Amino acid sequence: MAVNRVPVLKRCRSLDLDPIFLGIDKKSNRKLNRANKKLSEYGLQLREKQKAKFIYGVLEKPFRNYFKKASRMKGMTGDNLMMLLELRLDNIIFRMGFARTRREARQIVDHKHVLVNGKQVNIPSYLVKAGDVIEIREKSKGSQRYKDILEVTEGRMVPEWLEANKETLSGSVKELPTREVIDVPVNEMLIVELYSK
Repeated sequence: MAVNRVPVLKRCRSLDLDPIFLGIDKKSNRKLNRANKKLSEYGLQLREKQKAKFIYGVLEKPFRNYFKKASRMKGMTGDNLMMLLELRLDNIIFRMGFARTRREARQIVDHKHVLVNGKQVNIPSYLVKAGDVIEIREKSKGSQRYKDILEVTEGRMVPEWLEANKETLSGSVKELPTREVIDVPVNEMLIVELYSK
């Protein structure tokens, strides 16, 4: 399995991205010095794609598959792409506040701590549907790890399309998210332009 080992803050600097979107509270004091180089149109499109891939922790091939699936769905391709990325199981765990970062959420899913509708799911890219109930399995609920996580994520807002209960470590997907409620700083139209060349 391919793993992205680039230092997170360094990557955030190069993509001009705030680490808060990854669930990281650190700030980098260093500035990225580009010697007055103006980005070309292709460069801007590529940067938006890299930003989306980096935020959601998706590699190139699966990302392209999401794009193909989004283009076959009804509605705007860019909005559909963002919705598909939001509905990944690892992202839902992160959004509900059961993980500090998306990487940690991915690990939690990988280690078989998550139940979807009462069934164990260990695929981080599993696409959740509206009405699905997601919870941390009973055996893991009492562990110190989740107490620490909840302490850190206490003040984090849960999006309105999700419902989360921090006491029982469970939640549900009330409805499919629209682009307006997805607070990720990505211009998906540039990604659509890039892939439609």
